[in-house]
Amino acid sequence: QVQLVESGGGLVQAGGSLTLSCAASGSIIYINRMVWYRQAPGKQRELVATITTGGSTNYANSVQGRFTISRDNAKNTVYLQMNSLKPEDTGVYYCNAGITTTRGLWGDYWGQGTQVTVSS
Repeated sequence: QVQLVESGGGLVQAGGSLTLSCAASGSIIYINRMVWYRQAPGKQRELVATITTGGSTNYANSVQGRFTISRDNAKNTVYLQMNSLKPEDTGVYYCNAGITTTRGLWGDYWGQGTQVTVSS
């Protein structure tokens, strides 16, 4: 059984900062890519940032230069540091990871999401 649990969401004023965390737990052998997505009300889920096992990162144009994704492989945790937040960053943020379990099975896992609300 593998679980991803996000934390760190909340309400913040425009221009403020938040840091999200996502911890993976369970029968994990290996985690390759870890990804943050978000979904605003009435919109499709969109990719925010990706990080590989080796630390290579990629960002959506809308967050480039404001958000930073990082990971701690020893803790099976990925972070999203969000600075200079804008009202359009509001949404539910989801963690996603490709994980190989101790049974040798690879799966695509999702967290339950954490709400981020940016007020103007």
